[in-house]
Formats: sequence, C-alpha cells, structure tokens
Amino acid sequence: MSKNEIVREVAMGVRLLQQSFDAFDEAAATALKLNRTDLRALDLLLSDDDALSAGELSAALKLSPAATTTVIDRLERAGLAGRIQDPHNRRRVLVAATEAARKVERDIYLPVGVAGAEALAGYTIEQLATILDFLRVARQVQDEQATRVRASRYQSDHA
Repeated sequence: MSKNEIVREVAMGVRLLQQSFDAFDEAAATALKLNRTDLRALDLLLSDDDALSAGELSAALKLSPAATTTVIDRLERAGLAGRIQDPHNRRRVLVAATEAARKVERDIYLPVGVAGAEALAGYTIEQLATILDFLRVARQVQDEQATRVRASRYQSDHA
C-alpha cells in the first residue's frame, strides 16, 4: 500500500470512529433523556473535579449565557447538576455534577474506559506513544478546522 492509500485509510478510519462516538453519545443522550448539548455540558461537569461557573460552562460549550442557563436548568431538573454557592465569592454561583451524575458516569462511561484500556493493553509503549501523538495532532487539526468554519462566511451565507 502506498503512503497516500494508507493516509486515506486512516482518514476513513477516523471518520468511522467519529461516527461511532456520535452513535454512543446519541445512545447515552437517549438513555438519559437529554439532548446532545446537555450531554456535552454533563461531560464537562463530570470531567472537572471542581464545580464550574456558568461563564466557564458557556465558554466551553460556546453558548450564550442565556442558552447555558437553559442547559443548567435542564440538567438540574434531571437531577444531574446542581447550583452551589462559590465558597470564595458569595455572589458567584457554581454548577456541579450531582451524585446521580456520578452514578451515570460509573454506569455508562466507566465501562467505555475499561474496554478502551483493555483494547490498548496489547500495544507496546512505543505504539501507544504514536497513538497519543496522532490523537494530539488530530485534535489540533479538528480544533483549527472548527475555528475556520466558525469564522467563515459560509456560515452566514447558509444561515
């Protein structure tokens, strides 16, 4: 196989992997009766050991403050997030994952991590380092392309 053919195969593999991530997220969202934006917010709350401010959540989700408030309200109604007072600033409210959200993490997401770790166990340290490098590069490319699309005229021309 030529290098170009391998690059095309890798690109197709990444595309299929992204589709499988998308299918998993859709299944999780459906199981939890959440929409995908709410699921992204929940993921952010679960991945951060500390509570986040609504502003931090807005920035990470790239949503307006009003839209973020709506997301927080839905997560709160679902019992997956709660508003808490910032212990360092009484005027600031933080958003934290609840114990019910931590149970969701254990029941839905932890098995994915375990299965992934088992799948990676057969690789050498050098191979894992290459995979890690690829993931970093791929994420950088995706982030750059998302920025490009957000800044493009195409978005306003097709709104």
